[in-house]
Amino acid sequence: MAQGEGGGEKRRGRGRRWLRAACLPRPGCFTVSAAADGPSGSGSGAGADAGEGKGGSSRPRPTHLIVTVNGIVGSADDWGYAVKHFIEKHPEDVVVHCSGCNSATRTFDGIDVMGRRLAEEVISVVECRPELKKISFVAHSLGGLIARYAIALLYENETAAQTDYHEEYEKDVNHARSNQPTGRGKIAGLEPMNFITFVTPHLGTRSHKQIPLLHGSYKLEKMAFRMSWIAGRSGKHLFLKDIEDEKPPLLLQMVTDYGDLHFISALRSFKRRVVYSNVYGDFIVGWRTSSIRRQHELPKKQDFVDDGKYPHVVYVEKPQAQDVDFSDAMIYQAKTTSEMEEVMLKSLNRIPWERVDVSFKKSRQRILAHSTIQVKTYFLNSDGADVIFHMIDHFMY
Repeated sequence: MAQGEGGGEKRRGRGRRWLRAACLPRPGCFTVSAAADGPSGSGSGAGADAGEGKGGSSRPRPTHLIVTVNGIVGSADDWGYAVKHFIEKHPEDVVVHCSGCNSATRTFDGIDVMGRRLAEEVISVVECRPELKKISFVAHSLGGLIARYAIALLYENETAAQTDYHEEYEKDVNHARSNQPTGRGKIAGLEPMNFITFVTPHLGTRSHKQIPLLHGSYKLEKMAFRMSWIAGRSGKHLFLKDIEDEKPPLLLQMVTDYGDLHFISALRSFKRRVVYSNVYGDFIVGWRTSSIRRQHELPKKQDFVDDGKYPHVVYVEKPQAQDVDFSDAMIYQAKTTSEMEEVMLKSLNRIPWERVDVSFKKSRQRILAHSTIQVKTYFLNSDGADVIFHMIDHFMY
């Protein structure tokens, strides 16, 4: 890197203090950028000189990094359809990195291990592109939890170093009184913009009816709880079974600023947080856990809208933070499944979320809703294209 790129050097120093070399991007699927590779937007953008066009003319390199994260037993290719259309619509604005460090059986290693891999991978990308200024995450299913862990590792609170100590103290006191996480700072040295998840089990999968495939059967849910070991440490985390050394389960830790990891502040630092959820046909992740709602908070069918442009988007809820009675001690006090879920709901809803509810009930691909919402494979999941366009059209660039 050139001597003049002081910001990049600073980011590298901070990142390497706490991250071990867990994962490096693979050549050939490193980044996808239309500005680097032309209209098709394929290949490795990091190694190309995007500043030179035909005849030696120069054009600005994209400054907004979008990181896509796959779900369990997925791969970097799962977001291929969305990436293609991101690049086609905003070739000069974005560079998309399809994370490849957590794929196939590596997704059984646990949310913390995978989050650390993803954080290291993001730092590697940022180091190669000193022109980057903004960052966004788009994640599917388990990938949303991996991304939430990674941003806690990448979070940098820079406000204290730039403001008067007494002024900073007053701000912290005011935030503490309002029971709101502060969330000031950057992610990997970049300005946080969009944090978007598709059918992510934010509340885990332990609660009743959180795995629709089990049809709400208590016997089947208990059996799934006992067999969660099949998914390795990730299964333990999803079923809130990882109680060790008197620490609360990882998903409970991740709804507050726990120890040195600023989970909730990192989330709050993004200008937008959006959850896309399946109302019908998702047999893997329930509507409540993916939309971070209680049962009575789910919209009624009579409230669904008919949008000709996005036919499968049936309800959009504008962001609104809730004024809740929450303290960090609650994550230690919660013992039962219902208590754990309520604590996660209270804490996560202290920050505003946009909620987009999707229904494939009238689609021939409805039984594949978990993958269709992402358009994982166009041949099998093409009906989810309008959902991808909805995300791209409402993206904050």
